Amino acid sequence: MTTYGIDLGTTNSCIAYIDRSGAVKVVRNALSEETTPSVVYFEDRDNIVVGRAARNIARLKPEDVVDLVKRRMGEPGISFFFHGEQHTPESVSALILRELAQSAAAETKEQVRDVVITVPAYFGVAEREATRKAGHIAGLNVLNVIPEPVAAALHYQVLDERDEQTIFVYDLGGGTFDTTVIRLTKDEINVVCTDGDHKLGGTNWDEIVVEYLNDEFRGQHSDLDPTGDEQLQQELYLVAEQLKKDLSTMRSRSYAMRYDGAGAEIVLDRESFERRTAHLLESTFAITQRTLEVAAARGVDVHRFDAVLLVGGATRMPAVAQGLRDRFGFEPMSHDPDLAVAKGAALFSIIEMVRIHLPDGGAPSKEALDSAAQAAAEQMGTTPEAVMAIATKRVTTVVPRAFGIRVRDHGSAVRYRIDHLLIANQELPASSGPQEYMTVEHGQTAIAIEVFEQSGAIASDEVQHNTPIGEGMITGLPRLPKGSPVRVTFDMDETGRLSVHAVELSTRRDVNFDLVIGLEDAAVEEARAAVARKTVSQ
Repeated sequence: MTTYGIDLGTTNSCIAYIDRSGAVKVVRNALSEETTPSVVYFEDRDNIVVGRAARNIARLKPEDVVDLVKRRMGEPGISFFFHGEQHTPESVSALILRELAQSAAAETKEQVRDVVITVPAYFGVAEREATRKAGHIAGLNVLNVIPEPVAAALHYQVLDERDEQTIFVYDLGGGTFDTTVIRLTKDEINVVCTDGDHKLGGTNWDEIVVEYLNDEFRGQHSDLDPTGDEQLQQELYLVAEQLKKDLSTMRSRSYAMRYDGAGAEIVLDRESFERRTAHLLESTFAITQRTLEVAAARGVDVHRFDAVLLVGGATRMPAVAQGLRDRFGFEPMSHDPDLAVAKGAALFSIIEMVRIHLPDGGAPSKEALDSAAQAAAEQMGTTPEAVMAIATKRVTTVVPRAFGIRVRDHGSAVRYRIDHLLIANQELPASSGPQEYMTVEHGQTAIAIEVFEQSGAIASDEVQHNTPIGEGMITGLPRLPKGSPVRVTFDMDETGRLSVHAVELSTRRDVNFDLVIGLEDAAVEEARAAVARKTVSQ
């Protein structure tokens, strides 16, 4: 069975696979578009519309539409209510995934099951786990969740014949931003470091344009305020996105805005657009600078990248490439910025396809690898050698953010802080090794291990700058004296799954737990059954 790569984007999503000629093919949806807007309209309890039609309906019924749901992935306690039913970011994302799978099934004439889904490199454990669960709710078997820059780099390397390269990936999508340094060799894709902001993207540029349109209208009609008209504001966001795209190739654009019987002809030129949004671009360059400093500390010559790769539709804005030239001396290149991630994910799925056919347990023998490659090649209609050229690549990535536990600060009875056991950009798999702590109260009979993840752009030990993502409890203890030793170890595997082991040393009672983040298994299965009952269309 064919495996698929899915770019589950903030503003647009895409699905691709390797066809029987061995070429990467992007699936077109029912409207013959290569990308599908990540917008969901809840028409009624049973009928769901995904894509461009949902986006257009948002003008008329914004209260029944969800967009930018990727920005809510992994946030605790987020719910949406439509027609008397509760939905979560995972279940809404599952509806987008289901529509992509339906489009692919219509093209390939086979059920879509095994998929690789991409996420921003800066996504932490909570967001990645939410993405896995969204895939499960959609009825898919998620083989792996991989960073978008890794997928883009794999797509890029296929286009380039050099065996060894160090590349910088600047990924500015609709709603997220990442910078990543990657070393590519014939046998390995190695993420050196990554940084980013999962709430910064092209939609922020759109918001500035909407503000400009409203300001200009009020300037011409001081007695009118269009910002209170929700339907008009929804329409302006679509207009703003189109103006932004037009200004990538044109110097100036105009828009005839109407509200409450009044009209205004509003002109926006590229110079004004770039000036008003310069602070957003500067935010991406600040993150770029941080990434380069980490890469330089790890021995990368950041002045001699083999390629600077632009990924994400928002990188089409001319100011992006020009700013990278002026600020860092880069000469960026762009190839399929909207499709590169999905195409790379489809290539990565070959690695997973081979793994599917490998016997469980132990290191595979050459015979087992050859057999797995042969089986995969037969499904793809290509040669085992072509499969193995990609499938034997080792992919190493890094801890996306800092992870730690809540502890009481030394010398304070009231202040708590986060002690980070894993730090951002450690190579995966990563282990903190055993870290020792002490109980803080007399007579404790239980010890809570509260796990937190860095939420800000820079790691901080302030509790409010971190997000709780899980908890384990050592119970059944005798009344312990204050200062009893507790040893805690964090382990994160290659997929970004975090495991925690804590042991109270005097009794040897311990707790082991893998973080179960977001929806519990029962809620996931309930959501899966509910989504399966929906009719999803474009």
